[in-house]
Order: sequence, then structure tokens, then C-alpha cells
Amino acid sequence: MEKVKKILNHIFIDGLSGMALGLFSTLIIGTIIAQIGDLIMGIQAPAAQTAGLYLIAISRVAKSLTGAGIGVGVAVKFKEKPLVTIAAAVAGLIGAFPDVAMTTIALGKPGEPLGAFVAAYAAIEIGHLVSGKTPVDIIITPFLSIVSGAVVGYIVGPPISRLMYWIGMIVNVNVEQSPVIGGIIVSVAMGMILTLPISSAAIGISMGITGLAAGAATIGCCCQMVGFAVASFKENKTGGLIAQGIGTSMLQMGNIVKNPRIWIAPTLTSAITGPIATCIFQMQMNGPAISSGMGTCGMVGPIGVYTGWVNDIASGFKTGITTVDWIGLALVAVILPAVICPLINLFLRKAGWVKDGDLKLAE
Repeated sequence: MEKVKKILNHIFIDGLSGMALGLFSTLIIGTIIAQIGDLIMGIQAPAAQTAGLYLIAISRVAKSLTGAGIGVGVAVKFKEKPLVTIAAAVAGLIGAFPDVAMTTIALGKPGEPLGAFVAAYAAIEIGHLVSGKTPVDIIITPFLSIVSGAVVGYIVGPPISRLMYWIGMIVNVNVEQSPVIGGIIVSVAMGMILTLPISSAAIGISMGITGLAAGAATIGCCCQMVGFAVASFKENKTGGLIAQGIGTSMLQMGNIVKNPRIWIAPTLTSAITGPIATCIFQMQMNGPAISSGMGTCGMVGPIGVYTGWVNDIASGFKTGITTVDWIGLALVAVILPAVICPLINLFLRKAGWVKDGDLKLAE
């Protein structure tokens, strides 16, 4: 039993943590750079236009290398040798584009993150087995790692992509038909995934959720980040507020392991604000799929909602952005989480479930 637990921790804790690192360094940063580029492009000046275009070009390269970033992130987390790490990058990139790997890789597209993870993991395990075992290690290790990872990615990648898309379709339909229950479930689930050492951004991309479901997912992630940031201000001050509020609530994972009850407040906040977003404000997120799993990290989630509004206006599905839209976004993404989560946390402290220092981030 202990051996099984160790294997599961290796894959689902260390492996997915490495995947999150790879995603953050490629797709997520690329998305933030693209948003900055779009903002600069709005300035009517030749220099600004040139700078904006250049930033957008950089972002497209970063996004395209998502699979490679995942491979490197997982290999680094596993503390693999350089040859295995480099081979994992190649296998991860192939796994992200299993249907087109033999022809071309779409510039600006991240591919399938989970397919990249599976391919990279296979490459790493094979590379780990053969590394340092032969006198021609520099040839054998990368060769076997890349080929094995590519084969696994080519076989497993397409079914994973189809399965995740099918799940996403079910989620979209269910939230549309039952915005209260669906809003609660999606908001809570995506928010918790954001805080876990798993990539909610990868889940959002793989499932391709849109509309009300993506709106609920976005708000659930915002609640975890803003909620933890404000509730822990006493312990972590301004630095912690910024690190969690526009960085990641995953920083609290170590504290959650020590005292899982600290997770109650932001999770209940997600359950409250999710249906408010879907039922009262009819909040949809029709921007980039990654935004549904980002929350307030770099403000990608709220910007994704705004981008969706712009896209809907261009497509004729929306006449314009109203004051109610802006008020709704501000309320459910920032204001309500900043108020509700600390209040729930206060009750938990009075009940003795959460104590001073439980939310203190590691130095």
C-alpha cells in the first residue's frame, strides 16, 4: 500500500506540479504577454504598434512551446539528468500535437496539455531506466526517451483530447440547463483544482468549456485567489496579498495539508458566488479557454471575460458592454470574494478550526 501511495504521489503530486510549472512558464506567461501586447496595440502610435506586434509574436512562440515546457517542468520536478530533461521537452511537444506532429505545429496554439504530460512522463520514465547504463548514453538515452514518449503521445493523446472535449460539452450543457447547481459545482471544482498542485488552466483548455460554465469556472478560481489573499492578510501582509491575489493560491497548499479546514472559507465562497455569476449576472466567459482556469492570476480570468464580451459584440451576439456587466464582474471576481471569504474565515477562527499562523506562507 505504501508503494502504491508513493507511485501516486510521484505522478499526481510531483508530476502535475511540474506540469503546472511548465504551463506557467509558457502558456500562462504567453497569454499575459499577449494581453499586454493587445493593450499597447490600442495606442495609436507607430512605436506602440510595433512594440505590441512584437509582444504578440513573442506570446505566440511561448504558447506553442507549452508541450515542451510541460516536459521540462515534469523532468525538473523529478530531478532528472540533462539528457532526459531535454528529451522530455521534445516528447512533450509531440504529445501536445499528436494529430499534426508528423507535419507541422500550429504557432500560437498550446496543443493538448494532458497529452503533453503523458508523453513527457513516458519519455522520462524510459530515460530514467536507461540513463547512465551504456557507454553511448548521449545517443541511447535521448533516442529511446523521445521515441517512446512520441509513441505514447501519438497513441494516447487523441483519445485524451476527445474525452476531455466530451466532458467539456457535458459541463457546458449542464450549466446552461441548471445554472444554480451547475454554477456551484463548476465554480467549486475549478477553484479547488486551481489551488491543488494540478493545472486548472490545462483542464480549462482540454475541456474547452465556454459560456456560463467558463464564467462559473473563472469566478471559482478568483474566489480561491482573492479569498486566500485577503483572509490571510494578517499573517502575510501586502507581499502575501499580491503573491496570492494575482499570483496563485497554490502557495497555500502546504498549509492546507497541515490544516485542511483553512480551505473551507474560499471553497464556500466559490459555492456562493458561482451561482450569483451564472444566475444574476448571466456571466459568460467566451475569451481564450485558458482564462477559465486562471482566476485573477495576472488578471487573465477577468480579462478573458472582457475579451469574450468584445468577441460577442463582433459576432453580433451582444450589443455592447453595459454598466451592469462591469459591476457584475467586479463584484463576483473581486469584491464578494474579498468580503465573504474573510467573514467565513472569522467564524472558523472563533470556532477554533483555524488558528493564527495557519495561513502563514512559507518564507
